[in-house]
Amino acid sequence: MMFNRSDFPDGFQFGCATSSYQIEGHGFGGAGRTQWDDFAATPGNVVRFENGDRACDHYHRYAADFDLVAAAGFDCYRFSLSWARVLPEGRGAVNTEGLDYYDRLTDALLERGIKPCATLYHWELPSPLLDLGGWRNRDIAEWFADYTEVIMRRIGDRMFSVAPINEPWCVAWLSHFEGHHAPGVRDIRAAARAMHHVLLAHGRAIEVMRSLGMGNLGGVFNMEWADPADDTHEAQAAAERYDALYNRWYLGGVFKQEYPALALEGLEPHLPKGWQDDFPTIGAPLDWCGLNYYTRKLIAPAGRPWPDYREVEGPLPKTFMNWEIFPDGLYNFLKRTAQDYTGDLPIYVTENGMASADVITDGAVDDPERLRYLEAHLSRVRKAIDEGVPVKGYFTWSLLDNFEWALGYEKRFGLVHVDFDTLERTPKASYHALAEALTR
Repeated sequence: MMFNRSDFPDGFQFGCATSSYQIEGHGFGGAGRTQWDDFAATPGNVVRFENGDRACDHYHRYAADFDLVAAAGFDCYRFSLSWARVLPEGRGAVNTEGLDYYDRLTDALLERGIKPCATLYHWELPSPLLDLGGWRNRDIAEWFADYTEVIMRRIGDRMFSVAPINEPWCVAWLSHFEGHHAPGVRDIRAAARAMHHVLLAHGRAIEVMRSLGMGNLGGVFNMEWADPADDTHEAQAAAERYDALYNRWYLGGVFKQEYPALALEGLEPHLPKGWQDDFPTIGAPLDWCGLNYYTRKLIAPAGRPWPDYREVEGPLPKTFMNWEIFPDGLYNFLKRTAQDYTGDLPIYVTENGMASADVITDGAVDDPERLRYLEAHLSRVRKAIDEGVPVKGYFTWSLLDNFEWALGYEKRFGLVHVDFDTLERTPKASYHALAEALTR
């Protein structure tokens, strides 16, 4: 690897990230049913009809997995908590086995000198709450606040950092307008309400954690750079709408207590009554901002009703997800986020990585494309730091190959290869390169 730890400022945090439903195995430990269990049980939603029942069996293997985190020299481990594992019905009765599990998991990280960085929600909404409208129902903000209090009263005292919701764009737009993720809805009114309620829930969770005396609380937002597909005014306008819906809506709500006008053009008629009154809660002060970044999109007009955009195939090299590799997008977002939204607030790259078609050959996995991807993006992080952006850490996605949602187990993002038949773990060449860079 072209860098080592000394190339970054003192105290810069290196970490890796996972999410509960993707690795734990949701069929264990008294967890309740989630919208992803239902979505995966519907033929045609997930490739090869795969699901998260067993996943990587991290539920039983977390100690050995954390040994890998420690051996790589990572400072932090970013993980998510399963709402339905803690509250099987989404509210009401607590699953003590679930609380005990996250208690043991937290202590196992601390015993290895790894800082626990928790995310309260990574898309596994309890099914009984979906029956009540899920993210379309304003009451979800209070349900989420109650869940936050239950789990953080148990483990909050040992967290290095906490963020309420991973990638609100995916929770709301991808899942309620495009319909690609659970609950698989394609409805603009549902999307608008989910886009607002996910931020209201974020704010309520921050308020609850502050009331518990917790600090180092942040928000995690996924970013996708949007460039016009050509130099026409129409393509520029389409890219700006895409940017408003994907990137600026969530940052604007949290850090400026406003939504972008280009998004309100189509969404305002569908927002809940009195939505403007929620901004004081949505904008609850944060201690840091997290950006998840993977790719850019070339955008053109689609010749159809609002939001009237479509993606165009780009010319750059692509990952196994068919996503363009565009490291400058990460640099652009780091600069723009600090300039337009967060100022001197610490920024973390909370996810960055790539999928490739990794295979084991002679007991090893050679993944030079992933290593080049990580190097290129880390070089842009260093550039942003050199120009005064307060970037304080970088988390690779992901520690393990895992259940990649609607794409099943084929798309491998991990630093560690997982054989999904035997569950054997094999660190890839990129893992070994990162470990050398972080420990030398």
